Amino acid sequence: MTAGVLAALSPVVLLIGLGFLMRRRGFLAAAFWPQAERLSYFVLLPSLFFHGLVTADIGALPVGALALTLVTAIVIVAALTLALRPAMGLDGPAFTSVFQGSIRFNNYVGVTLAVGLFPESGIALAAICNAVIVPTVNILCVLVFARHGHARLGLRGVVRQVATNPLVLASFAGIAAKSAGFEMPPGIGPALRSLGAASLPLGLLCVGAALQFGGARRWLGPVATASALKFGAMPLATLAVALLMGLEGQALVTALVFQTLPTASSSYILARQLGGDAPLMAGITAAQTVLAVLAIPLVLAGLIAMAGI
Repeated sequence: MTAGVLAALSPVVLLIGLGFLMRRRGFLAAAFWPQAERLSYFVLLPSLFFHGLVTADIGALPVGALALTLVTAIVIVAALTLALRPAMGLDGPAFTSVFQGSIRFNNYVGVTLAVGLFPESGIALAAICNAVIVPTVNILCVLVFARHGHARLGLRGVVRQVATNPLVLASFAGIAAKSAGFEMPPGIGPALRSLGAASLPLGLLCVGAALQFGGARRWLGPVATASALKFGAMPLATLAVALLMGLEGQALVTALVFQTLPTASSSYILARQLGGDAPLMAGITAAQTVLAVLAIPLVLAGLIAMAGI
């Protein structure tokens, strides 16, 4: 399994590195990257999730156990992060960045790894993970921003953040369509499949282009705290809950993969919009993306050995 993780991680590292170099060398105009990320997030990745769920055998997947495992582990780590806040010595906005860095995840890295490990069921498993994690993480992060950030967001704002998320909408639409026996019309299926196939390389290039390392050097303490929680506490909590739930096989490995991912570049946007510490968030994102090259295979190898897979 470790060899499979390394093989699946290799293209992720190469594409992120290529995106970083392309942005720093000015190969493409700076205005290209925000538009490419928007295209991937609102069109390409939702197409991948919808098509993958409609064409997958969802009945063979342990959806309930997987969902409960992910939500429970995230809530445990979120509570732990809040409990540790007094010891961090950070102001409110800086704490929101550590909180995001502890529980948020990078969709593109997760989907690419899941598909690389499990070509047949990876997209469906990844879509289910996204459908569960995205709303859970968004609700928790927005609530923390409402308490500790400069901006204030009410209940309506929290609901809108989750209800309009294109990945959540695409995942639930795919599950609903599959449950209703929906069949892809001729031409629509191949079009969605082609759009979805473009989402992963483009998304990973955008991840690399968004990396900013200045903040990582200036805030070693918060970066280390967020990374320890993300690459240590989160996967350990996930494994413990998964074993209690009886989760096993590909679903267990996929859950561990998604809970060992670095935080996403969208964290920076949310920090800027809701009164967090955006420079610190950029540093945490960049540091975790680099650390993930070693953390993901090492953590997964240890956890998979503990689980006896």
